[in-house]
Formats: sequence, C-alpha cells, structure tokens
Amino acid sequence: MKNTTTLIYDGSFNGFLTSVYIAFEEKLNVADIQKNSQGQNGLFSETQTIFTNVEKAKRVWNGIRNKSYNTISTIYFAFLSETEGIEYMLYTYIKKFMAHKGKQDDFSDDTILYIAQLARKVGREKHRMEGFVRFQLTKDNIYFANIEPDFNVLPLISKHFRNRYADQQWLIYDVKRRYGIYYNLEGVEIVSLNLDEIHFNRTRRSKAFTDGEYDYQTLWNNYFKSTHIKSRINRKLHTQHIPKRYWKYLGEKKEAV
Repeated sequence: MKNTTTLIYDGSFNGFLTSVYIAFEEKLNVADIQKNSQGQNGLFSETQTIFTNVEKAKRVWNGIRNKSYNTISTIYFAFLSETEGIEYMLYTYIKKFMAHKGKQDDFSDDTILYIAQLARKVGREKHRMEGFVRFQLTKDNIYFANIEPDFNVLPLISKHFRNRYADQQWLIYDVKRRYGIYYNLEGVEIVSLNLDEIHFNRTRRSKAFTDGEYDYQTLWNNYFKSTHIKSRINRKLHTQHIPKRYWKYLGEKKEAV
C-alpha cells in the first residue's frame, strides 16, 4: 500500500496551488492539505512542508483557466470561504476536473455541487460588501471603512473600489481577519493593523475622523429617516436585503444598532 502524505502550506492561495502542483508532479497519495497553523497531522500519513512557489502556482492556475475560466473562479471563490477542510475538497475537485478533460458541471457529484454552492455564497458576500461599505474621512485624509464579512472577500472587492474611487486614498479593514487593503492613488496593497478601537457607526464620535464627516452622517441619517414611510415598511424583506449583522457598519443605521 502506498504511503499517504499530508501537505503543509502557508495558508495563501499561491501556497495551496503550489501544493496541488507538487501533488501532481510527485504523484503523491494525498491524505490532506493543511495550513501550517493547523498542526493536525494524520495519524498514519507522512507530512511534507510545501514552500510557496509563484511559478508553480501560476502553472496550475493557467492550466485550469485555459480549460475553463469559470472553474478557476469557482476554485478561488471557494478557497476564500475558509471552510474547514476546503483544501482537500478543492484538490479532489481539481483531480476530477482534470480527469474529465475540463468538464465540471456534473452536479450529481457531491464534491462538485458543494464547491459550486460555496463559491456562490462567497460571490453573494462579495456583492454585498461592494454595496455595504461605508467610508469615513479621517484627519489624515484617508477614507476608512470597517467590514466584517462571513468570508474572506477583501481580495475580491479590491478591483471594484480601485475603479470606483481612483482619485482618493482609502483603506478597507476586515475586523474579523485583522488585515486591510489600502489604496494610495497608485495601487492597492495589503496592510496589517493593530487597531486600539474598532470604529462602528455609533453616535459616539471618534477623534480619528473629521468633524465634517459627522455632519455629513447626520444629514444622511435625517434624509434616510425622512424618506421612510412606516406603513410600507416590510421588515422581513428589508433584513433579507440588509442582514442585521451589517448594521453596525452602516451610517444610515446609526440609531438602530
């Protein structure tokens, strides 16, 4: 019986793709693919540490993309779901994709169906974040926003905000994952922050933001309230479109949180 191997990688998407490349190149019998922070090795499997190699990762990316752009997008979106065990599921998904010569629409297969469902969930979260981000102007003249998405969608929303707000500096910070993306008028970079205070859209003011920012928020709140017709409010539909977990980051919901 061929020994099984657990691949340990750095947690990045390029690291995962490198693991896939190594698994195929060395014809490994893969038991699992784990982040190096997990530390849960298989009882009867060997471990192999994978060092991220961008060129090898690109070969996997391009090999799949050239066969099906939708499939590589599905893989990337599902990876960003951070679902437990997603790496091995995606490895299985890729093996099936390669075995079927680029066809990946057999939703009678549980793995294929599950990965597709995960990718759609991440896609919905991406679109929600693109609509729900609320910037506040800091005294450093940077537009700052907190988000707390269910999935790791910062890499997916970067292009949207870079195109929409190309003439101003902005920073979107993921409270849950403790990192952000910063646009400096030239490009977007990933930043790590240690914030002493998480800025919710509360009535209490923060010294980090300009006075004009709070005057603007007051105007926005007054407008929001004045356009509401209480007799026509459908609260169930409203919370379907704007789930309550996002309210603390929305200026128009200042009095509701």
